Amino acid sequence: MGDGYILALDQSTSASKAMLVNRDGVIVTQTALEHKQYYPKPGWVEHDAMEIYENVKYILSDVLKKANLESANIDVLAITNQRETVVVWDKDTGVPIYHAIVWQCRRTSEICLQLKDQGLENTVKDLTGLLLDPYFSATKVKWILENTVPDAMEKAQAGKLLMGTMDSWLIWKLTGGKVHATDYTNASRTLLCNIKSLEWDDALLKIFNIPKTMLADIKSSNATFGYTKAGEVFASPIPIAGVMGDSQAALFGQNCFESGMVKATYGTGSSVMMNIGSAYKPVGNGLVTSIAWVIDGKAEYVLEGIVHCSGDSLKWLKDNLELIHDFTCIQGLAESIESNEGVYMVPAFVGLGIPHWDADAKAAILGMSRGTSKEHIVRAALESIVYQIKDAIDTMQSESEIRIKELRVDGGPTENSFLMQFQADMLNIKVTRAKVAELSVMGAAYMAGLGVGIWNMMDLSKLRQIEQVYIPSMEDAVRTQYYQGWEEAVARVLSKSL
Repeated sequence: MGDGYILALDQSTSASKAMLVNRDGVIVTQTALEHKQYYPKPGWVEHDAMEIYENVKYILSDVLKKANLESANIDVLAITNQRETVVVWDKDTGVPIYHAIVWQCRRTSEICLQLKDQGLENTVKDLTGLLLDPYFSATKVKWILENTVPDAMEKAQAGKLLMGTMDSWLIWKLTGGKVHATDYTNASRTLLCNIKSLEWDDALLKIFNIPKTMLADIKSSNATFGYTKAGEVFASPIPIAGVMGDSQAALFGQNCFESGMVKATYGTGSSVMMNIGSAYKPVGNGLVTSIAWVIDGKAEYVLEGIVHCSGDSLKWLKDNLELIHDFTCIQGLAESIESNEGVYMVPAFVGLGIPHWDADAKAAILGMSRGTSKEHIVRAALESIVYQIKDAIDTMQSESEIRIKELRVDGGPTENSFLMQFQADMLNIKVTRAKVAELSVMGAAYMAGLGVGIWNMMDLSKLRQIEQVYIPSMEDAVRTQYYQGWEEAVARVLSKSL
């Protein structure tokens, strides 16, 4: 064992972060590095998996260097990751045959439509708890095998290709190709895992025409997945445990251990999750059911509402429109005007998620007049995040028949007080922000510490600290007016209205 330090890696959509966490649950130091986003065609989004791995090696080394520690001081390496993004790589060379296709990518919409036309939508939903949508991994793998290198399918059938979400890819690389594994939270997002039997499903593999030899072994999130290869990044091997998809890791980091507890993670997109306990529950209206985590073989389930574009709207304002130079000025701009004056942004850059799941919806800014300014557009972008979260929570309350009393929030955008107060006002419930904004990585660290015996569940409940609680203060009539404006704006961009 080391000195009670957990090295936690968060491989997210826009960047990779490494944090060093001590046995008191305190972040000692951290390093982050962005990677390039590729948009080869409208609606297509890709990452270079090799670039991400090189970045990961750098930040893992750098965070130890900053803390003046060696690998021998580290008890465990935890990994949390952007979930549905998927890589296919050559088993012999360790090189991807194509860029990673990102969860946001809509290129497989046609494949999904074809499968729906074959009457397979209900079968897929019944087996996986998910929707037959390009968001999830299986159609991305199918596309790679059918549309990239000429002999991809033949190689896959011969057992020469592997596939995996980003956790699998990084585990495989960090262990020197010794371990091909994933955890249940990531497996449950691929459209290939039976959510009730907790196994890869032959019927699903047949539907998507993916050879079983490509798939990783599925393990409990607190299991030891393997050991890093000495010399690859660290001088001595470090056990890998605490592997979780980022949204489930945030749920764990928020201590949402009981049925009915809800959190929202604000990132490139957003995920609203409700713990529903150990019983699987099928749902409709754009909600999906997933695995919250599996600890020592025992599964907990969640309902999830998925927002495709939240923080990415702010990135678009900065990088594409150049309306802002950095994110720190956003709050001041939004607060400089008293209302949105009827201006709404619907950020359907890659379609809309819950409750519409409209892959063909188009982004728009509506309600502008000659007096509309930069401030209005920035505020509209912030407000669009809140409205989408409200859509998810309203649907969740309706489907679960559970009245939500508190929303626990995490992610970089939660540091914006205007955003959080507006969220509380629109939901008319209290919004609680944790002291640590990046709870995905903390959740993975908690799970890893649980796995190697640094903490037990009672210890974890004491580690979470609250930074601020936002109490609703908006009048009902104003709330109703704002939300009606949003609903009217969304109706204008849905594909059936175009």
